[in-house]
Amino acid sequence: MTKNRRDFIKKTGLAGITAAVAIPSVASADSKKKFRWKMTNCYGAGAPFYSTGPGSASYFCKRVEELTNGRLRIKHYPAGELIPAMEGFDAVSKGTIEMNWGNSFFWAGKTFAAQYFTAVPFGMTFEGTNAWLQFGGGQELWDEVYKPFNVIGLAAGNTGTQMTGWFKKEINGVKDLNGLRMRVPGLAGKVLEQLGVSVKLLPGGEIFPALERGVIDAAEFVGPYQDRRMGFQKAAKYYYTTGWGEPSNTTECLINKDAWATLPKDIQAIVKTVASECNLMGLSWSEANNSEALEDLVKNQGVIVKTLPDEVIKKLREVTFSTYDKLTAKDPLVKKVHESYFNFKTIHDGWQSKGELVVMTKLL
Repeated sequence: MTKNRRDFIKKTGLAGITAAVAIPSVASADSKKKFRWKMTNCYGAGAPFYSTGPGSASYFCKRVEELTNGRLRIKHYPAGELIPAMEGFDAVSKGTIEMNWGNSFFWAGKTFAAQYFTAVPFGMTFEGTNAWLQFGGGQELWDEVYKPFNVIGLAAGNTGTQMTGWFKKEINGVKDLNGLRMRVPGLAGKVLEQLGVSVKLLPGGEIFPALERGVIDAAEFVGPYQDRRMGFQKAAKYYYTTGWGEPSNTTECLINKDAWATLPKDIQAIVKTVASECNLMGLSWSEANNSEALEDLVKNQGVIVKTLPDEVIKKLREVTFSTYDKLTAKDPLVKKVHESYFNFKTIHDGWQSKGELVVMTKLL
């Protein structure tokens, strides 16, 4: 190495980098240790977005193994292969398994605050939700909510705005909801119950048979691509939108806290990074595939896409916020999460109304 080059390295601070590259590091015990984990899933084998494909649970496991050079290998078990679909939370909490892939609002019966980390009726779209989680205190609140259960939740996907659902008959007013039998999860279901809807909680694989046989009159699932794959268009022709119940829907990667503590810091960083990758990739995949699927449903399969009447939306909003008032009055933690979420939404709405909303309404 010439004197001029040595002087340049010293002046620019590259000496440490050069040394780090030139001198092999001594492997620590942590860098040699291998971890073998299990991940269960709330969704079945072959379910795109959730179990297979870009940003899915299987993709997550593969990427973590690649980036850790095999130090952390996670075996993925779709719903029913190791435990039933909705038993992942308890299994992770107890340490029976290390991870579960699903949605936090499935655990609202254990702690209602979990609802806010999946989908919030009349809440924020992906942009606002992700901003709240990362920079508005949302992740810290998620950690606080889950602390008593010995688990950690990470955002690991998003479907974007979901549809209101499939209906056998048109919805022309609030009265048409009364007596309706509908599959719909989460807080949206609690709201609809107050308008006379008989809410059914069915796993994904049971929705189409129930809709086809008339056991239910309507069903909410995800969006055009996922819904078309389930065949709902063969049982109901009216496909309603507004996304009031799920303006966005976050996928949850659930981790046992004790198991997490055993991982070296670099592997923890990789797990978080891959979860973030899946979060963005899942949304991008959904946006790309929903576009094509919706066009096909309308043009080739006779589906009629409609927007809920203003009267219905107004009533849904009224009942939703009345429900929020009741729930937050019962639980200080729910109130804390609710206020954080909607305070952030108020600020974010100010920007979104001047930015993206203008583009969508004025420039298209």
